[in-house]
Amino acid sequence: MPKRFVVAATDFSELPPFSEGFGLAETLTVVARELHETSGPRNTLRTAVRLAVHILPGAEHAGISVIERTARHQTLAWTDEVVRSADALNGGRDQLPHWTRLWTTPIARIEDSASGDDEGEPALSDLGLRSVLSLRVRADRRKITVLTAYARKPRAFDESATRIGRMFTTQVGIALESATVREQLTEAMRTRDLIGQATGILMERLDIDAAEAFDSLVRTSQRENVKLRDLARRIVDATSRD
Repeated sequence: MPKRFVVAATDFSELPPFSEGFGLAETLTVVARELHETSGPRNTLRTAVRLAVHILPGAEHAGISVIERTARHQTLAWTDEVVRSADALNGGRDQLPHWTRLWTTPIARIEDSASGDDEGEPALSDLGLRSVLSLRVRADRRKITVLTAYARKPRAFDESATRIGRMFTTQVGIALESATVREQLTEAMRTRDLIGQATGILMERLDIDAAEAFDSLVRTSQRENVKLRDLARRIVDATSRD
């Protein structure tokens, strides 16, 4: 299960809030650099929600969640506890409509949650969140990753905020994919080294060659229904304690 993060928006002070005087291209360049300098997917998520409240006009709070087709969801990063409360409203059978729409459209907005028409969301209004801007970051057939910004004012997110949000989430998606690939490659290298160590240990203990030692690892992994990596770690750890 992915680790969850809560961060304070004020922790990210080196990037000024977006304004017309601070060029959008320059802002997005800073955003791209900050996102790609993160050490892994989890830190990418942390950085993304921090950045969101700085560059999205009108944004006061932000969170990133994964939504499954089954309506289950998990909030992975958030700037404030009110985001968790708002995201919790989107779970289960009574999922709020603005998140449901994200399966067919990349953007969902709520102009005023206190509105009396069909666009109103009283549950969000009760939390003091009047405006919502949700944008897809990544999507496949089973789940979507969503960045949602909230504001206390009604109609806080105009077309400019939406346009900037779409460019921002594109950067987030690229950075998240890159960080995931880097993490997977790093883990693959660690696994290879770990299996190599375990193979060497078996070669020495059983006086067999590398192919026989590796085959022994594979057979034991299958027999005990244990991942090869976990079995190798167990052997290496046991040897280090001897």
